Amino acid sequence: MIVLNLGTYPPKQCGIATFSMDLRNSLLLQGNEVRVMAVSEEKNRYDYPPEVVFEIDRQHQADYIKAASFINASPDIDLLIIQHEYGIFGGPDGEYIMDLVGLLEKPYVLVTHTVLPNPSRSCQNILNYLAGRASAIVCMTRNSLGMMADLYEAPSELLNLIAHGVPEFKAQENKLLKRRYGLQGREVVSTFGLIGPGKGLELGIEAIASLAPQYPQIIYLILGRTHPMLVKYEGERYRQKLENMVSQMGIENQVRFVNKYLSNEELGEYLYMSDIYLSPYPNKDQAVSGTMAFAIGCGRAIVSTPYSYAVETLSEGRGLLAKEASAKELAALMESILQNPALKQELQKKAYKLGKHWTWPSVGQQYTKLFRSVLNLDSELLWEDNSLTYANLPTFS
Repeated sequence: MIVLNLGTYPPKQCGIATFSMDLRNSLLLQGNEVRVMAVSEEKNRYDYPPEVVFEIDRQHQADYIKAASFINASPDIDLLIIQHEYGIFGGPDGEYIMDLVGLLEKPYVLVTHTVLPNPSRSCQNILNYLAGRASAIVCMTRNSLGMMADLYEAPSELLNLIAHGVPEFKAQENKLLKRRYGLQGREVVSTFGLIGPGKGLELGIEAIASLAPQYPQIIYLILGRTHPMLVKYEGERYRQKLENMVSQMGIENQVRFVNKYLSNEELGEYLYMSDIYLSPYPNKDQAVSGTMAFAIGCGRAIVSTPYSYAVETLSEGRGLLAKEASAKELAALMESILQNPALKQELQKKAYKLGKHWTWPSVGQQYTKLFRSVLNLDSELLWEDNSLTYANLPTFS
């Protein structure tokens, strides 16, 4: 089976690019051949690896038409995977992807990374269009699954629930990692991902500032580079704003910026070194968070604002949820963990119990079964009672 993945791709640094690469690697383990159609801000900007067979300039509408022709004229390509997030495609709300889909003669699986509960008419029309022509649709949460059926009118028989994959992180000893990084005796809180407005880092910094007088040993690691598109248009102004905020609050010893794009190996070390993983996103509609999925995969004690993905995945005691995006509430929840080692261990245990099922080899197996079903390559039943629950995926309860 030869599949073509459409989305951003490394060396571009963004969540969809990382997801596309990890999905490809997991599909290769299942014996599939996976090629890539990469979406770029402009052509020839990135030195792509050999698996990238076609490049789309995201704002060049004609490229989407050429891409459809390329796919249709490639007899060995069996199936297209569309990684959908409004911001990665060109045109208003990424509408140029509809030009490609409208001309496509091959089946495609739609992977939804953003499912908005209150979409603009344009956003709703685009996702309705894509869902209505897909051979299968993947959602990463039950909430998104329900919205696709109810709000975006996706046929229920096409809907599949497959969790966001996480790397197979090597479990490591917390105290040894702290010693290696010079953080002995510190209570480590971390947040990772590309830095930019909308990630709630200000809330995290404010929460740490309120805890610092009573817990001077606490340290907040803000892990990751500034988003490349933000750097392109305004340089490091936003990071400098955060650094100034830290300085004005007098908590330079409690906040550390690790300004680099972390490998999975480095990320695993930082996560296992963390006593608390903080997810302070202020946008309640955030449907998926790869960073939180990674933290669950490592079995971390998680404190989060109540955005959609967090509410679902941290249910049943897998993490602590604030009632609103409030620095005061986040600080109180973190303090409850700092004061109660047994609570931290219980949160870690429950998070890991779910996260161990989310490793990429397992997720790749689920995608492979889905693709084979779409292409009628086997007769294995993946559904029972039209329950909107994809086979073999552990439930969130």
